[in-house]
Amino acid sequence: MKLGQIQQHGQFVAAFFDAAGAHPIAGLSLVDLIHQSEAAGEPIVAFAQEHAGPAIAAEPAQAIVPPEIWASGCTYETSASFRDAEHGTREGFYAHVYKAERPEIFFKGTARHAVGHNDPIGARFDSKFTAPEPEIALLLGGDGGILGFTLADDVSAWDMERENPLYLPQSKTYTACVSLGPWFVTPDEIGDPYRISVTCRIERGGKTLFEGSTSTARLNRKFETIVEYLRRANPVPAGTVLCTGTGIIVKEDSALASGDLVIIESPSIGALRNPVVIV
Repeated sequence: MKLGQIQQHGQFVAAFFDAAGAHPIAGLSLVDLIHQSEAAGEPIVAFAQEHAGPAIAAEPAQAIVPPEIWASGCTYETSASFRDAEHGTREGFYAHVYKAERPEIFFKGTARHAVGHNDPIGARFDSKFTAPEPEIALLLGGDGGILGFTLADDVSAWDMERENPLYLPQSKTYTACVSLGPWFVTPDEIGDPYRISVTCRIERGGKTLFEGSTSTARLNRKFETIVEYLRRANPVPAGTVLCTGTGIIVKEDSALASGDLVIIESPSIGALRNPVVIV
């Protein structure tokens, strides 16, 4: 099932999407839907089918208004090696994190930092090298169970982290720094979560500036392992989104500029498109 939200009367309303259109679940956001399905002790797919209305013609809006967004880094070797090269760390600081038992986990933001499909993402005004980080993100239930998978752009000011790793929060957390969507695909429809292919394209003036691809087959960690570490002494609320790291590296010659268009796609999920603005 494809679970997300539409806009009705200026409000986000939970819906599931199929060939017939969007099936709204009146009076509930996606976070509300998670809470109510858990309170009823029903799987979210069954609960959504039971409470949804007839299909209407409606485009997916922001997939979720998440209470919290977290992220994990150095989960792909390409990311770890690039960051070590960026920092000139001969000791392989990021390679150590890639190989270590404990993953890198950081707080990305809250609902006010998130945007959805077709919404503008932000490049910091005080950064000369802001880049998209195409990722698979997980939708978590109250018990930490994985309710769905979506595409994410963990937009990051790489030059700030390169200047000093302690600047990571400024590199990662600011207005419109994360995009999610277009919807969440439930595990039963995803199949093997370690066979999800992802591509990213940056367009400028109608021409392709950058293109890259990866697959979750290259992940160095299991999704459940990252979730387990996230929730250690940190019981995140239902509806939390966890970004799981990027395997696509955009280099400085393709740094984001105002007016660019970032397109992240996966045959398993769909397409997430976002124009770029300076914030």
